[in-house]
Amino acid sequence: MSSPVLISLDAMGGDHGPPVVVAGVRDYRRHHGGEGVRFLLHGDEASIRAEMARCALGDDICEVRHTDKVVAMNEKPAQAMRRGKGSSLWNAIEAVKLGEAGAVVSAGNTGALMAISKLILRMSAHGLERPAIVASWPTLRGVTAVLDVGANIESDAEQLVEFAIMGEAFHAAVHGAAGGTDRPTIGLLNVGSEDMKGHEEVREAARILREGGFGLDYRGFVEGDDIAKGTVDVVVTDGFTGNIALKTAEGVARFISTLMKEALTSSMPAKAGALLALPALRRMRQKIDPSTINGGPLLGLNGIVVKSHGGADAKGYGNAIRIAVELARSDYLKKVSDSLNRLTVVLEQPAAEDAAMETPQ
Repeated sequence: MSSPVLISLDAMGGDHGPPVVVAGVRDYRRHHGGEGVRFLLHGDEASIRAEMARCALGDDICEVRHTDKVVAMNEKPAQAMRRGKGSSLWNAIEAVKLGEAGAVVSAGNTGALMAISKLILRMSAHGLERPAIVASWPTLRGVTAVLDVGANIESDAEQLVEFAIMGEAFHAAVHGAAGGTDRPTIGLLNVGSEDMKGHEEVREAARILREGGFGLDYRGFVEGDDIAKGTVDVVVTDGFTGNIALKTAEGVARFISTLMKEALTSSMPAKAGALLALPALRRMRQKIDPSTINGGPLLGLNGIVVKSHGGADAKGYGNAIRIAVELARSDYLKKVSDSLNRLTVVLEQPAAEDAAMETPQ
């Protein structure tokens, strides 16, 4: 039997609020089981209960905590931190801090979610500056975790190693069973696979990963086309590069989808062929359907926070809940903490050796 877990939900977050959040709970239970999972919904009680009645969800599944305050989707992070206390977003995160919930899911303002999460939960290790956002990327081999995809525009070598540690633990917790491995492979995104390629920070991160003794299955540098191939399970890069790669891939996917639709509806023979190929086309659509990969955890926090797309539908929100549940039931936080402590030791060794050499004998 799966261990019981309580998931805290910002019911007012996103473009749709309670209609999608509550329906997302129903979708999660329909498609992912939901055994032992209960929910704590924060927001306008009347609106939430109306959707609960529509989705046939009772108090045995959902507990409602009323608040009138909501963080707007266009609110700046600094404003959200100053004025957000008592809002549905703030209260949902605070439930994790207080130990009431194992994870929180929100489709709300990304900047506000990140800022308030860091303020309430703090970072999981000394020296970590900001969370990293991880994307679950569909590939020819399954799913690859790509991080960072937008939280940290610039990243030094130490941060890239931190991303590798957190990404490996995330992939093992969420995608490991499906991919048949609990020891994911890791690659650093670079302009070439040769050791001399790339800027200094990427090359230094590669050295630390090779020599640090973290127990990671590091495979070296990978290039952009390796992401879709699924060459490695975890691809590590800075947020600037990762965000551009993600948005480019989304654009290309939409472009190809539009071309296929036009081609398959261009004539009667084309339509007949599309009808014959319908089962295969449906499998393809399911593979690249954004709702099946919706849910980007904010890695590096002292607690589990999952960001859903603001415009996600019930199926997409249900998948974000699935990710939150799987992380909450795993040893993800402990694994990351242990590895980051090891990183601190590795980084302190050169400084200690230099100090010893400078000390008069």
